[in-house]
Amino acid sequence: MSQQANEKRSGQVFWESPANIALVKYWGKLQGQIPMNPSLSFTLRESVVRIAMHYEKVGRGAGGLRTFRLNGQLNEKFQLRIGKYIESMKAHFAFLDNTALDIESKSTFPHSAGIASSAAAFSALAMALGSIENELAGREGKGSDFLQKASFAARLGSGSACRSVYGGFTVWGKSQHLEESSDDYAIKLHDADVHPVFRNLHDAVLIVDDTEKKVSSTAGHALMNGHDFRESRIAQAENNLGTMLQALKTGDEKIFVDIVENEALTLHGLMMSSRPGYILIKPGTIILIEKIRNFREKNNINLCFTLDAGPNIHLIYMDKDAEKVRSFIRQELLPLCKNGHWVDDGVGSGPIQKQIE
Repeated sequence: MSQQANEKRSGQVFWESPANIALVKYWGKLQGQIPMNPSLSFTLRESVVRIAMHYEKVGRGAGGLRTFRLNGQLNEKFQLRIGKYIESMKAHFAFLDNTALDIESKSTFPHSAGIASSAAAFSALAMALGSIENELAGREGKGSDFLQKASFAARLGSGSACRSVYGGFTVWGKSQHLEESSDDYAIKLHDADVHPVFRNLHDAVLIVDDTEKKVSSTAGHALMNGHDFRESRIAQAENNLGTMLQALKTGDEKIFVDIVENEALTLHGLMMSSRPGYILIKPGTIILIEKIRNFREKNNINLCFTLDAGPNIHLIYMDKDAEKVRSFIRQELLPLCKNGHWVDDGVGSGPIQKQIE
């Protein structure tokens, strides 16, 4: 450890981290933020959260979150959640005991509308904490150990956040289909395990409703504990993951489409059949789904939809079909979106160190 690192009293780190869209869904969790079933996602490119984390050495035991600003404004609701998270991280980042944090955060997409805003936010926070730990210790580099710890730490804030630490396709949750998989952190699929047809997937996020959803994902996960279909869902997810991994490797577009849509409809079916049941999809969601399926059948193009825990559609399509699909989006789908709002997104390369603009 360098003397300069020992003497460092304050500083600031910047991170930009993306949301991810699950193809095999994580729904339901066990004690300690452990997933009830394995999941698979790809990291997005444009739907990101940017944070600036300023740190300052203070008295022993006085460390923790001092202020939190979202899009330039103090936000008590998020400050409370982030503050609790930072307190929990003292068990994993010793410097937090005597380090005060001031955090600014900006998002490029609507919060709490089913676009995994918490995944982007907590992965960015975890990357920033790891960077500060390195700075104070005089370490450089962000190798596999750094990323694995960031994924572990992100998971404790929001389960799906552990998948946003990596670019491309990631798997979280222990599965018989991947020996290196873990419940504690996500792993990135190797390039050799993803056929070229899937490496540049596009994701058109079609905004049906950008208001805060009435039932949080945390509450939805809890309802899986006594769900009538709990065990069958765990078996279904494990089977779908194995089939999806094979499709990704071989480039089987039809199986990819089948699994993605099956998982999306299963997720919302589980919500509807919970006790109490609830519905997050809107009439506009159904109309978009019908248009997408009709377009696929008419044009023989392997595009598909998925949804997170909200009403907004993720329209996923291959790069080779981009011209035809984007014309379809502009002409037939955008008029059905709220204020014509959509996000032109796709597979991203993961978090980067970048200042808030």
